[in-house]
Amino acid sequence: MTNLLSVPFKKSYVLPIRQGVRDYISTHHKDTHPDVFKWDIDRWETLRKDATDPIIHTNRVQTILSYHAQLVFILTKLPSDIGLEIAYAPVFSSGSIPVTLKSLIFERTGVLFNLAALYSQLACAEDRTTLQGLKQMIAHLQAAAGTFRYLISFATPSLYNSVAEEDMPLDLTEPFLASLESLMLAQAQEGVWQRAMFDNYKNGVVAKLAAKVSSLYNDAVQQIKESPIPIKHIFPSGWVAHLETKQMHFAGVAQFRKSIDDLEANRYGQEIARLVLASSAVRKGHEIGRKGKVLPAVLREIQSLVDAVQENLTRAEKDNDLIYHQEVPAASSLPQIKEVGMVQSLISEALADPKTALGNDTVIFGELLGYGAKVAIEIYEDRRKNWIDEEVLNRAQQLDNAATGILQSLNLPAALEAMEKPVGLPPSLLKKAEEVRSEDGPTRVQSSINNVRKLAEMNMGLLNETLDILDQEADNDEVLQADSPGSRVPSAEANKELVSKATRYRQILDEAAQSDELVRGKWDDWEQNITELTWSEEDLQAAVPSSSISLASAGTSAKTPNPTRSHARQLRSLLESLDDIQRSRVQIVDRAKRRVDTDDITPRILKVATAIERWVEVKPSMFEDVVDEEMEKFEKFKDDLEDVEVKQEMLLESIKERNEVFIQSRKEDPSVKDREHALQSLDLAYHMYKEITRNLDEGLKFYNEFGHILAQFRATCKDWLNHRQEEMQ
Repeated sequence: MTNLLSVPFKKSYVLPIRQGVRDYISTHHKDTHPDVFKWDIDRWETLRKDATDPIIHTNRVQTILSYHAQLVFILTKLPSDIGLEIAYAPVFSSGSIPVTLKSLIFERTGVLFNLAALYSQLACAEDRTTLQGLKQMIAHLQAAAGTFRYLISFATPSLYNSVAEEDMPLDLTEPFLASLESLMLAQAQEGVWQRAMFDNYKNGVVAKLAAKVSSLYNDAVQQIKESPIPIKHIFPSGWVAHLETKQMHFAGVAQFRKSIDDLEANRYGQEIARLVLASSAVRKGHEIGRKGKVLPAVLREIQSLVDAVQENLTRAEKDNDLIYHQEVPAASSLPQIKEVGMVQSLISEALADPKTALGNDTVIFGELLGYGAKVAIEIYEDRRKNWIDEEVLNRAQQLDNAATGILQSLNLPAALEAMEKPVGLPPSLLKKAEEVRSEDGPTRVQSSINNVRKLAEMNMGLLNETLDILDQEADNDEVLQADSPGSRVPSAEANKELVSKATRYRQILDEAAQSDELVRGKWDDWEQNITELTWSEEDLQAAVPSSSISLASAGTSAKTPNPTRSHARQLRSLLESLDDIQRSRVQIVDRAKRRVDTDDITPRILKVATAIERWVEVKPSMFEDVVDEEMEKFEKFKDDLEDVEVKQEMLLESIKERNEVFIQSRKEDPSVKDREHALQSLDLAYHMYKEITRNLDEGLKFYNEFGHILAQFRATCKDWLNHRQEEMQ
């Protein structure tokens, strides 16, 4: 019967790779059909099935290494979370509820853990009665230790960074894995010690090897006991006692073998002192082992050592009393036994450089656009959109609003049109009225208001349904907590993130509702004026009063220059120049939009990604320079708008000055002022119509997009409810 400990496999469960990958590709790679990767998906499923087979055989080492290598490459192509729920049971509790995470990194760590477990089981299966068997056992245990070290250094940090701290499996935390690494090294060093015994090494050397065995077992014990995370309860009953027994056993072995070395060197007093230390250690170890119910083979070994030490101690004390009469030194004055370690954590080349594990095998998803590159493209497109919206579209709208606001404050162009055309309607107003009439403006606005209201109600309904789901889970949990207090994390803590998100969503909807109310208020204030713009030309003309003065009749003589006419013409010329600037601004916006429509950074990202070594995880930050360079081509639109802005500011100042002169030169005529007021109201109504329709279009877009977010949130909460109900069962 073996006196070593082996680590069992973490039990894995069937993983719906096919459906998960197809769904991910369909959602995130819309330009690619999942069937293109049929071979890749089939290969993944086959590799996982072979790698999770619990058979203990040396051939499975390469199988697991190959699967791990493919996972490393897959993670350069896919994000950790592609929607696959991956489950592994705790290592020493295969019958308990498995830990389930949506993380391919979790799959990788589970595979690596089981590789280390396989090494440990292969080691225990070796025939240690032969030197070849001992050699193989030592190699397997060092490989197991190296795999645990690789897990600690290169795999679990990524998992820790990708999941919530409370979701991190305890059997994948650093203290737990480090204790297993020390256990594997201790058992490997024990194999070296046993081989030294076979080869009849000198007792002094054997003592140094044994001292290192004891030290490594002590490392494992201390890592368990001093862990900031409570991991002691994870281990099976008897494991910690086994480690402590082994520690005491080999502390005793070291002193016992060194006592024989002292005897051979005629150091009889030191021999007795070391035998006393050996006796104390092995008796303590035997007591720990007996109470801790360790393996029978371990108890037999330490009992045999207890007997041997006692026999030698009795003989040594008798010989010294009768013959040698040497002083027995205090234990503290004895020279320390120098530890000699002959083992180390060996990380195989197939782990250090995963691609070597594949040989000539084809990598899975080798032709798929890497996740990092895909995210870089999305980042660029998002940055481009935000930049165009902020620096071009919004800026152009701000300049339009500024010009419109100033003209309205100056009563332009209504004041000019009232005098240039004392009867009838100005062409510019007729054009605006025709636009509103052709769009059936009031009907369009009212329809949009109704649609916005319906979408807002649907969004709030989705959120309320989701809150009902969370309330149902909380009610169920309240019943469970009353029946079995502390059986699981209470809802108030477990669903804190979901409740917080729901609160944010309600706040967003409340703010949107306030914005909707403002838009409806604008419509209530301006509905009558906007409706007038839909009247026929005859009715609209009849509603606008005529004036009794025109520029044509202003002045006393045709030969006498008319100041009002001169100022009006100059003012009209300035307004026409402002129209030219506004048209040029529209052209800049149109050019920017066309540039966006034809812009595609994908080829350049692919070129850069191809130049990166295939097995390197491609991160979006690697494309930062490319993104910055590509964004530079839009700077010219910003520069053009800035030039237009400067010209507009200068022109508006000239318009203000010329308008002041025009006002002073114009005769006071009530009919002119009435006509100006009517024309200004209609012109302002047109601008309010454009503003209201723009607001409503933005509202429709917002509620449609937010509805998708709420639907996904509701689905997430349903999954949460189902998960918690399964826990209850």
